Parts: sequence; C-alpha cells; structure tokens
Amino acid sequence: MQIYDSKARQKLPFKPIKQGKARIYVCGPTVYDDAHLGHARSSIAFDLLRRTLMLNDYEVLFVKNITDIDDKIIKKAHSQGVSIQALAQTYTDSYLKDMDALNVLPADITPKASQNIAQISNLIQTLLDSSIAYKLENGDIYLSVEKDEKYGSISTRGSQDDENLARIKNDSHKKDERDFALWKSYKGADDEGYESHLGLGRPGWHIECSAMIESSLAYSIEESPDFAIDIHGGGADLLFPHHENEASQTRCATKREIAKYWVHNGFVNINGEKMSKSLGNSFFIKDALKAYSGEVLRNYLLGVHYRAVLHFSEEDLLFSKKRLDKIYRLKKRVSDFAKAQYSKESSQTLPKTPKNEFCKEMLEAMSDDMNVSKALSVLEEMLTSANASLDKTPKDKNLKSQILQNLAFVEELLGIGGGDEVAYFQQGIDEAQKSIIESKIAKRAQAKKDKDFALADALRDELADMGIALLDTPQGSVWEKVETL
Repeated sequence: MQIYDSKARQKLPFKPIKQGKARIYVCGPTVYDDAHLGHARSSIAFDLLRRTLMLNDYEVLFVKNITDIDDKIIKKAHSQGVSIQALAQTYTDSYLKDMDALNVLPADITPKASQNIAQISNLIQTLLDSSIAYKLENGDIYLSVEKDEKYGSISTRGSQDDENLARIKNDSHKKDERDFALWKSYKGADDEGYESHLGLGRPGWHIECSAMIESSLAYSIEESPDFAIDIHGGGADLLFPHHENEASQTRCATKREIAKYWVHNGFVNINGEKMSKSLGNSFFIKDALKAYSGEVLRNYLLGVHYRAVLHFSEEDLLFSKKRLDKIYRLKKRVSDFAKAQYSKESSQTLPKTPKNEFCKEMLEAMSDDMNVSKALSVLEEMLTSANASLDKTPKDKNLKSQILQNLAFVEELLGIGGGDEVAYFQQGIDEAQKSIIESKIAKRAQAKKDKDFALADALRDELADMGIALLDTPQGSVWEKVETL
C-alpha cells in the first residue's frame, strides 16, 4: 500500500503504527449550510481509501467529526432566530443524508465539538500549564507559535514573512500575528458560551480536532509515543492554517505528532474557479441529487484522482455515466442466473473478496495511492471481455458466476454497481409516469394476445415517443428510459 504524504510531499509505503490496523481521522463539515460538491469529493476520496485498506485486510477505525460550534453557525442561527443547536442539527442531518445517498460508509465514530467541551478545555489547560498558551485580559486563550520550533513543518507555511497570514484574523492583543485562538471567551448576547473551568466561552476551530482525536481515536502514549494516529485527512484547503495548527497544538501538548501520514484531496472547480460560497458558484449536493442519483454523482467524482483538481462539468458527468451503464448492462445480462443461484432461499453466497486476477489488479491499482485511472482501465477491460465471453457462451454458468463475483468486488471497492439493474435503467421516471407506462405495456400485451398487432405497434410507438424502450422477453416486456445526451 502506497499513499502520498502531504508533509513529505511524496508517495510513501504505508507502514501503520500497529500491524494490520489503520486509524484514520478526517475533518468533517462545519454545519451551517447544506453540503456542497467539495464535501462530496472529500468524503468519497477518503471512503475509497478506507475501502482499499479494508480490502487489504486492515482493521480500520475511521473517525469524522462534526464542527457544530463556529462563528458562521452562531451568526446564521441568530439571523434566523433559532438556536445554534437546532441549526447545527438540521445541517448535520442533511449532511449525513447526502453522504448516505453517495454510498459513503458511515464513520465508526462521529464526534461533535459541543459534546467534547471537557476534553477540549483539558487539552487547553495542558497548554496553559506548560506556558505554551497564554490568556488575554478578555479571557481569550491563544497558542504561542514561537514556542513550537516545528511550526510550519506540515505546510511549510506560517513563517513571520508569510503573506498568507493575511488569511488569519489578527488581534492586536496577540503576542505574535501567527498565534491562534484556542478558547474564545463569551462576548455577550450575540455570542454562544459553554461552561468550563476556563470560563464561559467556546473553543477555537483548530483545538476541536486535536481534542477529539485524543479522546476518540488516538493510541495511548505507551502504545505509540511518536504518533497519535496513522492518517489525518481533509481537503487541500485545510492544510494551512487548520492542519498546521492542529499539528502544533497536539505536538506541544502531548510531545508527539498527531499523525504519521497526512492525506489531502484536491479542489472542485466550477467554471474554472475553485468552488467557494464567496464566489457564488457553490453547487449543493442536494441540488445535484434532484437531477442525478447519488450513484451517478459518486461515479463521476471518483473518476478523477483524488489529489487532482476536479473541473466540474455536467457534460463530463453524463459521459462518465456510460461506465455505470456498462456495469448495469452486464449485470442485467446475468440477472436471471443471479436470482436463481443467489436468492434469499439459497445457502450460497458470493465470496467477500474473490482472489481472481481482475480483483487483484483492481486492488493493486487502488493500493498505489488510489490510482483510480488504472483501476477504471482494468474495470473497462473486464466489462468488454465479459460481454464478449457471454456472446460466445451465453449459458456458461461458471462464467456468469465469475462475472457476479467481479461486480460484487467493484461494488465493495468503488462503491458503485450495487443497485437493482432494472431500477437503474428506469431512473428519472416518477411514479405517475411509471403507472402510465405499465398501463400501456399491459394493454400492448393484451393486444398481442388478441393478435391486434396494429394496436400493439401503436402502443410501442407511443412509449417510444415518451422516451421508453421496450425489450420483449419470455417473462414479459421490460422497459427502460432512453438516455439522450
């Protein structure tokens, strides 16, 4: 297994802290708005990493947090006249619903900042006790960056002359412009405060993650004196200052690095600009799901290497859907065999991880820093070869069994192709339309039975005009929605 370490700036062999285990922490959303394509891309990238590790027989413990305490949440909640808890819960539920639609495996643990105030304040107290943090007269607490000689080692940024420091809100009372807030004291009615031995207030953004890693995921110092966890991940925009600050405060408080490997996914661009709400081009997942299924969206987003910039294009999305079409078309060709051999009444089950050459090549590609281009190339070859073999020997049960195993592996590794093949080709048709279609098909069947072939042909033409294609089988007529690009 090889992964690209953002700190080392190179691809490295993955050597976990404990053999056969992998502990991963990924920065989750700040829940003040609906999730956008950037959230989708990051979630799918780390879902692929998790699946790849699991299929390489690693025991994975995966944690993704929810930031439910933040300036933006407070501002929006007050503007809407609701509590920050209610607002945060609304968008947390929406986010988790979107992730489920994208077939992202749920995290093993989903800690919330609001539920970890004691852990956060204790970690801040450790930094105060060691004089690495300091408290202002107004009650705010900052980390003194000059006390950390390794500050900047993750991102190579954050030096005194770093022009990017303009991104960090300055406070004239700070000792150093690089210092960052660990605790923000309660400022009045427009603020939000939590009771703590530090005083009434709320945590800064960066300290939340360090505390939640220590409390929910980290190995003990005795188990791992050098690193808290194996992999820390998130979007490339989090590298500085968020991850740099996380690394600093954990290093200063625990005398060890927060993660052995740092992994970051690339941006999503829309119309040539990095997706950003400030640019007004944010594309919410919920809006995309109105036009496309979560599987279609996932299939598109996973098709570009996770570290590359993804230039979002609906034309590219529709083009990539052809890959899904091929998967489900092949699945449809062996569906009768699948129903006969692997019905609920059958004692037979597909092997979880088939060890044939196709599966081996797919897993090897994804194990090479998630080389999805190579993996999809292997998949394409399998689809072409399987169809050619079925053309030659359409009744070969061993062949069909192997195809089903391959498709099951694709589902397990990439998270696509696991749906119903009939429903897949009927996407975009609502229940009212389905009722009309089924009625016309029933009338056509009766017309054929009555040998009224003119009526049967007319009904087929009516369905064709509705964008519906019919396939007559021994079991009856099956219909599909005709795709138009």
